[in-house]
Amino acid sequence: MARIGYARCSAQDQSLDIQVERLKSEGCQPIRSEKVSGASRDGRTELAAVLDFIRKGDELVVVRADRLGRDTRDVLNIVHELDQRGAFLTVLDPHISTRGESGRIVLTVLGMVSQMERRFVLERQREGIQAAKAKGVYKGGTRRLDREKVLTMKADGHGTAAIAKALGCSRMQVYRIIGSEAQAPSV
Repeated sequence: MARIGYARCSAQDQSLDIQVERLKSEGCQPIRSEKVSGASRDGRTELAAVLDFIRKGDELVVVRADRLGRDTRDVLNIVHELDQRGAFLTVLDPHISTRGESGRIVLTVLGMVSQMERRFVLERQREGIQAAKAKGVYKGGTRRLDREKVLTMKADGHGTAAIAKALGCSRMQVYRIIGSEAQAPSV
């Protein structure tokens, strides 16, 4: 029986250190982590690796339920996949385990709250953007990656993982840039 830790944050400039340290202190080994949105399971390669690796009797441990996902259906699907493999989920804050039915109920409620919280954040963001546009001060988001650098490295024969590592971003970001360039109309 293994205790497998999973840590996630949404932004590249956020730190996973506190989550990873907490998982280590709980005896988790291995610990997989990634910096990617929890809005869906798309692009969450480390979570996918954990779900492929986990075996009967193993335990997936996360610090908070929202680190597992921000979509109730995704979280419940993950719990279902763990059930299918004979594994279970433990959330540290607040302590919840899917070993018992009451833990499943609490996890469902927390997943719904997390999803609602995400909708509120997005709504406030949209309202802020609309207000800034009305004042004429909105210029759009700033690009965090040098798109030309990504495309140049790709053209030079570098693989997606190598580009992501060199630029300090996720492979999914590299895939998006390469994919958007491939779909751009030629002039």
